Amino acid sequence: MSSALVQYAAAALSDRGRKRSGNEDAYGISLEDGAFVVCDGMGGAAAGEVASAIAVDEVMRRLKSRAVSDPLPAAAEAAIEAANLAVYTRSQSSRKLSGMGTTLVALVVEQQRAWVLNVGDSRCYLRRGGALRQITVDHSLVEEQVRSGRIKPSEAERSPLRNVITRALGTQSSVTSDVFPVEVEPGDLFLLCSDGLTRELSDPIIASLLALDLPLDRLCERLVNAANRAGGHDNITCLLVRAEA
Repeated sequence: MSSALVQYAAAALSDRGRKRSGNEDAYGISLEDGAFVVCDGMGGAAAGEVASAIAVDEVMRRLKSRAVSDPLPAAAEAAIEAANLAVYTRSQSSRKLSGMGTTLVALVVEQQRAWVLNVGDSRCYLRRGGALRQITVDHSLVEEQVRSGRIKPSEAERSPLRNVITRALGTQSSVTSDVFPVEVEPGDLFLLCSDGLTRELSDPIIASLLALDLPLDRLCERLVNAANRAGGHDNITCLLVRAEA
């Protein structure tokens, strides 16, 4: 791996899609703190919008205020736990918000070290050297069925249970996030996204769009526009983070 120091650039775009009346996705970016988050809320009325906003705000607030001596991955896990409790507590305070929750995918970076954390089926991908790979593992019923060999990946794409997630922020008083360490190389491109993107676009299509030689904000536009052209059945959020030498 190259020993060159890296800096990071980021851009994001969130769109309500073509079918939904509102947008229950939320995202946060802090280059200064090396923190990037995407959440996809769920719940009746506007509860999903409330859940995702609380989660993003709490995670970003915790990471901004962390002590320099606190290890970054542990601080990120603690921030997600705090966000979970904040959403859960708020859901208990109002009948309208009862049962609300949100998925979460986060990237935290510290020079050439990075950690990806997720709860639910919002994803993180890494494009390196022209190849795209999914870092996170969906916390969903169909993903569990695929991993156990009960159904094939092609069957999972058509399953009526695709929307059933098995882990979310705010639905219980505690939650465990998956953590994936990554050794970063200059040129690496991370994509954090809600399932409104991945339900409409296959991985090969996402890979082809990320290969375009465009600024990050234009790449976000291309991804969102492609998802809308493919149906736009859900809210669409994509957040790109590039490591630059």
